[in-house]
Amino acid sequence: MSLYSNKSLSQKQIGQWSGGLSQDFAVVETILRQRQSFFEEIRAGVGVSEKIRAMLVSSMAFLAVYGAVLGSTHSLVQALSSAVKLPLLFLATMLVCLPTLYVFSILFGSNQRLNQSIALVLSAITVMAVLLLSFASITLFFMLTTSGYQFFKLLNVFFFTVAAIVGMLFLVQGTRVVATSDQERGHRGRRLVLGAWILLYAFVGSQMAWTLRPFVGYPAARFELIRDLGGNFYADIFRSIGELLGFFVVM
Repeated sequence: MSLYSNKSLSQKQIGQWSGGLSQDFAVVETILRQRQSFFEEIRAGVGVSEKIRAMLVSSMAFLAVYGAVLGSTHSLVQALSSAVKLPLLFLATMLVCLPTLYVFSILFGSNQRLNQSIALVLSAITVMAVLLLSFASITLFFMLTTSGYQFFKLLNVFFFTVAAIVGMLFLVQGTRVVATSDQERGHRGRRLVLGAWILLYAFVGSQMAWTLRPFVGYPAARFELIRDLGGNFYADIFRSIGELLGFFVVM
């Protein structure tokens, strides 16, 4: 009887866990299909904590999958490493940049609470994550059909750029909806703050990616968890384009 009860309890716990997980992933469809009502609920403070949790779970899971795809071009250990580092990249960038957005928004008259700001930024990250996941099949295709390391790296830089642009557009839309409850005074200033913050997020994110690299391991090199610092992200992209076009060879 005791064994049966324990088994039933375990099955109940598993059912609750899987049900909660499916609800976490369902937030993605809500953001994509019903984003106006989603942002209006954030503005009204309806279930903000639950939305934050769901977006964290779903976005980190999607980013981990895409990170594993990137790292699989090198080795299993690189795939596991990239699966951990890619979610860390987005989470760390948000933690570094979010206080700036929140404080400057308040200075320009915003009534947003901290959890609302977190929810808005996470909505953008979730959109980026699901877009990157949608690019995974294309990434796998080129991984299997090409052997050019620089091409593969630049292809994924392009995917990240597209995902980031769309994610930031969602952030702008969400901020506009949530900000309708703010005082009219300072709206222009808050828009300028948001635009400047998006640029800051891009610079911090690119530097964070450079610090945590490699995500795509160079095939002929041994596995490295974190590569030595040196140079910068933009110079590396320039060198990769130069090698791809045949201007010079990167050693």
